[in-house]
Amino acid sequence: MKLGSLKEGGRDGTLIVVSRDLSRAARADGIAPTLQRALEDWSNIAPRLNALSEALNAGAAEGTFDLDMTQLAAPLPRAYEFVDGSAYLPHVERVRRARGAEVPESFYVDPLMYQAVSAGFYGPRDPVRVPSEDYGIDLEAEVVIVTDDVPMAVTAEDAAAHIQLIGLVNDVSLRNLIPNELAKGFGFLQSKPRSALSPVFVTPDELGDAWQGSKVHLPLLTHINGAWFGAPEAGVDMQFDFAQLVAHAAKTRPLSAGTIVGSGTVANEDTSLGASCFAEKRTVETLETGKPITPFMTYGDVVRIEMRSRDGVDIFGAIEQRIDRPA
Repeated sequence: MKLGSLKEGGRDGTLIVVSRDLSRAARADGIAPTLQRALEDWSNIAPRLNALSEALNAGAAEGTFDLDMTQLAAPLPRAYEFVDGSAYLPHVERVRRARGAEVPESFYVDPLMYQAVSAGFYGPRDPVRVPSEDYGIDLEAEVVIVTDDVPMAVTAEDAAAHIQLIGLVNDVSLRNLIPNELAKGFGFLQSKPRSALSPVFVTPDELGDAWQGSKVHLPLLTHINGAWFGAPEAGVDMQFDFAQLVAHAAKTRPLSAGTIVGSGTVANEDTSLGASCFAEKRTVETLETGKPITPFMTYGDVVRIEMRSRDGVDIFGAIEQRIDRPA
């Protein structure tokens, strides 16, 4: 099933079930008012939501309406946790090689992860507001999963059963602020503002054979101002699958239902498949020509991120956002 949230009913939105073709929806607030509440009682709520989804897709649900992407909040407008990994080591390797640094051996056995902003997410059509173009505005196209309650010290084998939903994120980065922050040795803060989530999150069964080994085996497509930017394969070159990332995050603490776990920027060894962020593209340019050529984004630029099945079916809907000044 596919789930989303309307921009109404308070900060956490109103839960809706969305048709597979993303054209119609039905309110689900009679089952659970918000997606967060549904995740907190997932074993009981999910079957009822699934029944509504089946009725909607069969044309038998009552009170359905045409889906308007501009009226959607993020599926989880705010979450208790958003932990973002960096599971695609070709990206890490290239970035470090461009500045003459080696990749520590530990990176191949111990995931990179940081705690990101979770108090609020942009909706899929909301503008990305940044105080200054000088900050080096970048996108990061990623896959995310959402968990139910995860016990502390869960194994990767058991963690897979706690992955309940899958979606996309534009993990906005301000690249020119990152070096000074990391030099302090205390991680990201100002360089990582709010991110945007895809119009809907879906249950793993919606992906069919594309969901295997706790990975999504499909290309992640990005356009900038209508021009193709990249379509790397999300299931290729992912050093740590989502079950391993969940287990890593839960090593010393439980994860609350509604925790979002990100894959990190999707990147492949094969650079002909393009990039999922400007930092990656600029790094490839540096390795090839000695310097970056492509500038970071400026006000007015439009980002579009989406994922389609092998036969062209839109799965999550598109994140489509304009880079803007603060309101």
